[in-house]
Amino acid sequence: MKFGVIVFPGSNCDHDCYHVIKHVLKEEVEFIWHKEDSLPSVDCLILPGGFSHGDYLRPGAIAKFSPVMKEIRKFAYNGGLVLGICNGFQILLEADLLPGAMMTNRSLKFICDNVYLRLENNETPFTKEGKVGGVFKMPIAHFDGNYYADEKTLQELKDNRQIVFRYCTKNGDITDDANPNGALWNISGICNKERNVLGMMPHPERCAEDILGNEDGRVIFDSIVKSFA
Repeated sequence: MKFGVIVFPGSNCDHDCYHVIKHVLKEEVEFIWHKEDSLPSVDCLILPGGFSHGDYLRPGAIAKFSPVMKEIRKFAYNGGLVLGICNGFQILLEADLLPGAMMTNRSLKFICDNVYLRLENNETPFTKEGKVGGVFKMPIAHFDGNYYADEKTLQELKDNRQIVFRYCTKNGDITDDANPNGALWNISGICNKERNVLGMMPHPERCAEDILGNEDGRVIFDSIVKSFA
């Protein structure tokens, strides 16, 4: 299979994603500049972390107007897999490819830390290799990771099982202390109703090989690859 990594001005995790796909997974991958008005033939697009356009206005607010976003919408609406990580998640929210919004962390501080996530739904192409209730340790690094949705949207997310990851303790308990940014219902990752678009604040690409001391992020990438096996 082949991946495409979208690059916006300010992306800073694009090479991390490229490295994992190319050198760890041994799969094909290419960078795609945000001004492109067409996409190469790929099976999965990744919108990486970073600070697109310097996070001016708010994260992802300018990136959603990039020419490539029109093609990403078409790709997603046609069933293509789209993964948004951190700033990529924020861009997917701004582009209405996922519901809800992202607010500033409740501490009003940038957070760079390792957190624990509990898998809530393994019936997606991004999580099929995981076990529901499984706990994964992944890094976060963001200032605006406080996920919010109105009551109607939250209920729809629950009813449609679109909540994929929630912040938890090491033992998998959902507590306020385990919530690093104040995210509604401890939400750290959601998908669309069709399951082909996933946004998550933690960084699986930063914990996907043994040399980093943590391979928990492999569950995302291995699931994607095996979806095409």
